[in-house]
Amino acid sequence: MTPPVVLLHGIATTASIWDRVIAALGELGLRDVTAIRRPCTGSLSAELRALEPQVEGALVVGQSGGATLALALAASRTELAGAVAHEPAVGSLLPELLTPVARAYAEHGVEGLGATLYGPTWSAAMAHDHTVIPGELAMFRSFEPSRARAGQGPVLVTVGAASPPIRHDAASALHDRLGYEIEPLTGASHFVAWDAPEVFAAAIAAHAQNCRSESPAFRAGRR
Repeated sequence: MTPPVVLLHGIATTASIWDRVIAALGELGLRDVTAIRRPCTGSLSAELRALEPQVEGALVVGQSGGATLALALAASRTELAGAVAHEPAVGSLLPELLTPVARAYAEHGVEGLGATLYGPTWSAAMAHDHTVIPGELAMFRSFEPSRARAGQGPVLVTVGAASPPIRHDAASALHDRLGYEIEPLTGASHFVAWDAPEVFAAAIAAHAQNCRSESPAFRAGRR
């Protein structure tokens, strides 16, 4: 038996971004899967408070800003079965990581942000509420990662093999400075949930097996 899976979306997307991953996970036998629509408050503490009761004892998966929140949850007092974080923000470990995204937003608005962050398959229709973007961007740019809390379920940071070098540098910084396990995903880039759902689903399913055997929260039957 594997833990329930909770999926977190990032900036300028909604929970529907996970539809393809949910279908791919179902093909792999994982059907206790929930994609949460975040409140998008622009406040990290408020986001975590809203998420905590929904993720307790689960395997939390995020891409982009959702991955950033997954790392924040892994470092919090909330007990997780584990986490998979695809290309999160890394704060002062690599301050320039999100600079092109912020510049694109300043110059071209939401369309510039989405195209720069996610690539050509993203569309402005995927961003439900454009008014929350400034707060979300500020929140993710100010995020500072830390080590996962002692006793937390296993945490995996993934990076697209096709992502630019700076994304690989960010993943390496999380490994070298904070001890996170990292795994490159063949055929994937930043927008993995939409562009390479089968690849991401396979990584999630494999990590779910690790969570089953290693996570104190899941072994204790918290969910």
